[in-house]
Amino acid sequence: MLIDEVLLQTGDLGGLRDFYTRVLGLNELTEAGDMLTLQAGRSRVSFRHAESGSQGYYHFAFDVLQNRLPEAKAWLTTRVPLIPDRSGIDLFHSDEWNSDSVYFYDPAGNILEFIARHNQTNDSDNPFGPTSIIAVTEIGLTCEDVHAMVAWLRGGLGIEVYADGEGEQFAPVGDEAGLLIVVRQGRIWFPDTGKPAVFAPLSLRLTTTPGRTYRLTGPPYQLNQEQSGSEHSSW
Repeated sequence: MLIDEVLLQTGDLGGLRDFYTRVLGLNELTEAGDMLTLQAGRSRVSFRHAESGSQGYYHFAFDVLQNRLPEAKAWLTTRVPLIPDRSGIDLFHSDEWNSDSVYFYDPAGNILEFIARHNQTNDSDNPFGPTSIIAVTEIGLTCEDVHAMVAWLRGGLGIEVYADGEGEQFAPVGDEAGLLIVVRQGRIWFPDTGKPAVFAPLSLRLTTTPGRTYRLTGPPYQLNQEQSGSEHSSW
């Protein structure tokens, strides 16, 4: 599954524009006063100004080249503090996912991740930079009942739980190309952020393996299939 487009809300559009274009070096695709759209590898990330101010916060992850995570970490630490766990560790390895990750915040308090998935064959000898970002490959979905949400996603998208399986508090659904991180409301986001999962408005454009494209919006979450062959479109 591919995460083609992400639309989130923010009360700090100016701060996010500066962060994503100047700090992370992503290309800005729009200049609308109430909308910021960025190109992150093959994915598009948009933030819309929320009239009522901040609408919560989000977790999402960018894939980076699988052999460049140490360089990605060094590159990031010159630009933004990393999020450590309680022991001070700020580089995290997963045996189940065969991956390594670092985490950091944007100015709106969103929890971002660079993840290198070592099952992928995307090695490069080029210096790490913004073009080393492959795509958005994870986005958090907060819910009241993880099992019910997983069943709904399975039925609607035809995707399955990934790797370490489904629990009461957490379930990754999809595959290495795109994961919906289903978490129960109130669960603290890794790594020891102290930030509980909250409901926040979002809209996603997803493409599943058979080539079907869907819009997932919410909460409350709704799923609609798009016509075959439809192009990326503005929100």
